Amino acid sequence: MSSDPDIARKRDPSYKPKYEPHPAREFFRALGKTLAEYARLMRLHRPIGIWLLLWPALWGLWIAGEGRPDARILLVFVAGVVVMRSAGCVINDYADRDFDPQVTRTRDRPLAARRVAPTEALLLFVALGLVAVWLALQLDPYAQLFAVAGALLAVTYPWLKRFVHLPQFYLGVAFGWSIPMAFAALTGGVPRIAWLLLTAVVLWAAVYDTMYAMVDREDDLAIGVRSSAVLFGRADRIVVALMQLGSLALLAIVGQLSGLGRWYWLGLGVAAALSVWEQWLIRDREPSACFRAFLNNNYFGMAVFAGIAFDYFFR
Repeated sequence: MSSDPDIARKRDPSYKPKYEPHPAREFFRALGKTLAEYARLMRLHRPIGIWLLLWPALWGLWIAGEGRPDARILLVFVAGVVVMRSAGCVINDYADRDFDPQVTRTRDRPLAARRVAPTEALLLFVALGLVAVWLALQLDPYAQLFAVAGALLAVTYPWLKRFVHLPQFYLGVAFGWSIPMAFAALTGGVPRIAWLLLTAVVLWAAVYDTMYAMVDREDDLAIGVRSSAVLFGRADRIVVALMQLGSLALLAIVGQLSGLGRWYWLGLGVAAALSVWEQWLIRDREPSACFRAFLNNNYFGMAVFAGIAFDYFFR
């Protein structure tokens, strides 16, 4: 007689497979699912936020370091970008846990879908915060002061947007705060050019976050969430265009003050062309096209950095 369980099941209707518990396997399977949800909560599967946070840091590091930033400080900043972006996503979703289920784009996030408990999210945020503190301790005391201010910006942003119509500008300061930090870490001071570069990032962040907000405008109107897309209404494209021009103009001034040459101007020209393309994408305010315009800003940041890096490299 065959010992094959499938054959035995067919011959004997009362056949039941023998139960053999596998506690270790079940533990690791549950652990894997939990870690996967934590990764989704930190948005590691959507690295666009890491890139948008990283490009300004690289702009500042390369200009402050005149094309040769200290390798150790560079690694600290790159790691810090990943950790702080992850922590920012966690605390943002914690703050929005009652709003996200009402928005089409966010209702499947781990906290909104109740796959992660609020207490778990807070513990994860604390763990990431401790890593960020350790990274900040690798910098000199002056740069650490800017790191503390940057952490406060990241933590307070999710609640600020409850009360103001233009949280995008506050977000821009948070996303660009690595610039004065970079100058403080590499030069021991924060000159005027750092603040001009930060202002350019604030306008740029307001541009792409307004495009992002245009995706959720109808849901935000329904649940009463404030955003620049809601405030600007039908003037959104004009205001975005003005902010794009302002950001490009400030980047041009930074290029002049830094003595950057033709490679930088080529990169800035590519960034300007990308801005025109984004205006084309949002022309009908169609949500999926607005989201594509938002994603396109990764290439804007890349073009500016490539211009800076190549200009210093070929000197």
